[in-house]
Amino acid sequence: MTGKTSARQMLIGGKWVMCDSVIEVKDPQDHSLIDTVPAATARDACLAVEKAREGAKIAQKMSVHERMSILNRTADQVEEEKERFARTIAREGSKTIKEARKEVFRCMETLRISAEEARRINGETIAFDQMPGNENRIGYYYYFPVGIVTAITPFNDPLNLVAHKVGPAIASGNAIIVKPASATPLSALLLAEAFIKAGLPPEVLSVVTGYGSEIGRNLVTHPYVGKVSFTGGLHAGTEITRIAGPKKVSMELGSNSPVIVLEDANLNRAVESSVSGAFSAAGQNCIGVQRIYVEDAVFEDFLDQFVQKTLTLRVGDKMSEDTDMGPMINEDEAKRVELWVDEAASGGARILCGGKREGSFYLPTVLTDVPEQSRLFQEEAFGPVVSIEKVSGLKEAIDQSNRANYGLHAGIFTNNVQKAFYAIRQLEVGGVMINDSSDFRIDSMPFGGTKSSGVGREGVKFAIEDMTEKKVVCFNI
Repeated sequence: MTGKTSARQMLIGGKWVMCDSVIEVKDPQDHSLIDTVPAATARDACLAVEKAREGAKIAQKMSVHERMSILNRTADQVEEEKERFARTIAREGSKTIKEARKEVFRCMETLRISAEEARRINGETIAFDQMPGNENRIGYYYYFPVGIVTAITPFNDPLNLVAHKVGPAIASGNAIIVKPASATPLSALLLAEAFIKAGLPPEVLSVVTGYGSEIGRNLVTHPYVGKVSFTGGLHAGTEITRIAGPKKVSMELGSNSPVIVLEDANLNRAVESSVSGAFSAAGQNCIGVQRIYVEDAVFEDFLDQFVQKTLTLRVGDKMSEDTDMGPMINEDEAKRVELWVDEAASGGARILCGGKREGSFYLPTVLTDVPEQSRLFQEEAFGPVVSIEKVSGLKEAIDQSNRANYGLHAGIFTNNVQKAFYAIRQLEVGGVMINDSSDFRIDSMPFGGTKSSGVGREGVKFAIEDMTEKKVVCFNI
């Protein structure tokens, strides 16, 4: 893909519009210019909310079969242009072309799941006569849309994470405003085009491109907005929660995901899964493997196999079919990871492979003996770095896993079902993957975490619950 995409305008209330100022979208691999998008202003953000009020009225009146048809037709549109979508994801972000194609497939699945869940937004009858004096009362509750959803999405899954917010919003009869990451806005704009082609009333969806510092506050604090759905970093999420006011808020704020490998595990499976989980998308993955705790009896064997497998990864041109890992999203992020690794090494950590940066590329890096006080232990690295540590058994592994102030996903490799269930009960996370790394998710499951990993759950059905309210109806007959 050498030419520019056509996604140069943003969508506000059904109209494709430009701004005086633009954001340059550059390929992080070689810093080449891909395209420009509008740098929206605070006024543009307020206009998007005003237009979304009209869209919310339209969306609420749409029948379930209309919502389902639009979502399925949009998925079909994406499928028809799947290579264009994949190449856009790969060019503007960090994913290899192979990884990008997988994201396009997941986007289609997310939209089709949203269509299916639209038919399942059901309430329940209520036995009002359970209290004396209410023998003549009958009733029920049903779900109604919150009206306007603001969705703020990150760079690492620039298509599917947009679909995870837009699909449930439309399925549940809401209007939605998407603020995509300023580094990767093109995929979101392509998806908006697909929705319009599929027949979505244009007022229902806005995609406002711009910097969070300029437009974020208006999109979050506006009193007409009924729900804010944010995926991103802890600092930004904390600030959004503070300023949002009395509205529904869901936050997916990342993690520092542990994996436990016990002596009875299938080591080949554990190595294969954990290497993939640590280094896919250049490690820029909220459920990517960051810490691995290995029982002492198999520690050396696991460590050797893991390092050898890591050294086979091919790092380079992300558009090549042979590449396993591309660059990070920008050079500043690669420098940050470099700094954290160097700090850990200065504190006593041993670098077993990697530990080198070239521009935006940071080699897949494996460490051991990482000090607990280091940022690499405590924070979300969000890069191609993993630490592997020896533990005496399951209890120590769980204690170490729970030390970080995050709790999104964890993985455990064991053939002992009792130990698996013990880990399920004791790990302070939103999801435990047995004989898989932490980096496993399907788009219909509840997805979210504990502690600093966020509030609420995504996954289509569960996002719909957060984008609706319950209304009680009671008849006195």
